[in-house]
Amino acid sequence: MHPVKLYEQLENKIPVAPLGIIALPGAAEMAEKVNEHIVSTRRADHNIAKNDPAFGGYVLDDYRIPVDLSRVETGEGRALLLDSVRGKDIFIIVDVTNHSITYKINGFLNSMSPDDHFQDLKRVILAINGKARRIAVIMPFLYEGRQHGRSGRESLDASIMFRELVDLGITNFITFDAHDPRISSSAPMASFDNFTPPYQFLRSLMHSVPDLVVDKDHIVVISPDEGAVDRAVYFAGVIGVDVGMFYKRRDYTTIVGGKNPIVAHEFLGEELNGKDAIIIDDMISSGGSILDTSRQLKQKGAARVFLCTTFGLFTDGLAAFDKAYEEGAFDKVVTTNLTHLPPEVYDRPYFVAADMTKYMATIIDFINHDAAITNVSAPTDKIHKILERYNQHIATETEQEMLENTEF
Repeated sequence: MHPVKLYEQLENKIPVAPLGIIALPGAAEMAEKVNEHIVSTRRADHNIAKNDPAFGGYVLDDYRIPVDLSRVETGEGRALLLDSVRGKDIFIIVDVTNHSITYKINGFLNSMSPDDHFQDLKRVILAINGKARRIAVIMPFLYEGRQHGRSGRESLDASIMFRELVDLGITNFITFDAHDPRISSSAPMASFDNFTPPYQFLRSLMHSVPDLVVDKDHIVVISPDEGAVDRAVYFAGVIGVDVGMFYKRRDYTTIVGGKNPIVAHEFLGEELNGKDAIIIDDMISSGGSILDTSRQLKQKGAARVFLCTTFGLFTDGLAAFDKAYEEGAFDKVVTTNLTHLPPEVYDRPYFVAADMTKYMATIIDFINHDAAITNVSAPTDKIHKILERYNQHIATETEQEMLENTEF
């Protein structure tokens, strides 16, 4: 499928306003690639923005708007826009997990926390000060997403975060694989879009595992816990394979590191009988849980185990993954590049990055045109088509070229 087919939907639509992209420091690398995709797409022949005044500023070399986010010695910050945003359709990209961004406070070097990134995001919105036509926030990893519900005497941070951004004037909020999208109920009239990467997972696995056979006899999709069942069931249903699940038995009498420790993983599913297992989850934090799951799958007869997660946070480093890989506990780790990844992970033989920048560029382009994003947000047909071409090998080009030519 060539990208022109998707972008034909934009040819008769006028953009809401000239596009502007603001990247907070933690998302600068991601925004650069997104910008390159948009520049390339809008220069393509199938766009109609030649001499029509309604498309003024449509084709540019760079859609990014620079911003200065400096801090004084106490750690207090400010946001200063270095170019005009008046009348533009602004998309602010923020990665709240990027701890590699640092600043000095009282002479000490401090890594930026999610709280720091969120405060910088609000500063940028305040600097825009109502001059933009619209403001959209792209926050791939949902800030405080795991603090989405209230149980006992605790805060309700994710819902408050979303409501606060809406009160500051944003009109669109875009995230990926939200832990609980129902937080959008805190501001029900605001646009809240939650995208998932199953298409990119499958594409990356096909690219990195040449002998992968995707059918019911060779693959089973695994949910590592009850919270990931929905995404595992969808992925398994689309590719036509069985699904299994692990149930986390926790000790609710104890709290360690802010959560109840896992006592055991109980498997619910059929015998694996030498099948490849694909574990689908939203994130790798320390990795202890997903590695324990992969070890149990190998013990239960899985031929190979592939770990597919949207966010690879690796909060405890890569040592545990290196050891597990040497022991043969898993075969590949596939994570997206939506959040900061430790540079050393790219050197690991087991790591595969699922590039999401083209997908994000497509989302931005469609929202800028106020075009329906159904085909973008639910790529079931795309998965079926790439799966059919991969399994039957019906293409004039090689499999490698076929994968490179598919949309986002």
